[in-house]
Amino acid sequence: MGNIRDELIIVSGIPRSGTSLIMQMLRAGGMDILSDHKRKADKNNPKGYLELQAVKNLFKDNSCLVKQTGKVVKVISHLLIYIPKNQLYKIIFINRNINEIIKSQQKMLRENTKNYSKTLKKAFKKELSNVKLWINNQPNIELLNLNFKDIIKNPEKEINNIIKFLNISLNREKMINIIEPSLYRNEIMKKAKSHNSE
Repeated sequence: MGNIRDELIIVSGIPRSGTSLIMQMLRAGGMDILSDHKRKADKNNPKGYLELQAVKNLFKDNSCLVKQTGKVVKVISHLLIYIPKNQLYKIIFINRNINEIIKSQQKMLRENTKNYSKTLKKAFKKELSNVKLWINNQPNIELLNLNFKDIIKNPEKEINNIIKFLNISLNREKMINIIEPSLYRNEIMKKAKSHNSE
């Protein structure tokens, strides 16, 4: 593929997988983010979602992504199949433990995290499998898979992977400063306490 100026960069994954974190990191690193800032930061995401509302309607109208090369936009996994076909993409796909994703989603919705069903987990796994298969069959797409846990635990390595994938110069220090490892450590501690009390 060509220079980054010829491609639209997409950050994707299942909601609450860590896509907002990557968007924040790329913005801090110096990239041009495609966002209308209509969805404001909140306690679930105090540094902002960095979303473009028009993306939610890609299945009806995907013109918002036309001629936006060189920029970064967030597109959740199940909408990827609706992106414009006749342009080049680099997709940074964030993978996260399904249980953690469901817990984070239900915490945001203020639902009981103990009540999620096996059907929901199965649906998420099927979605991931289908979208990865679809991506791999698209000649106009390059894919970088990242793991949320690795980003938190070893940010320098994962940032280097991002920079190598995008083949551009980014501010590594500012990208690292976006990450708050304590957030993930808190989740690990909660899991450990819960396991020990059983």
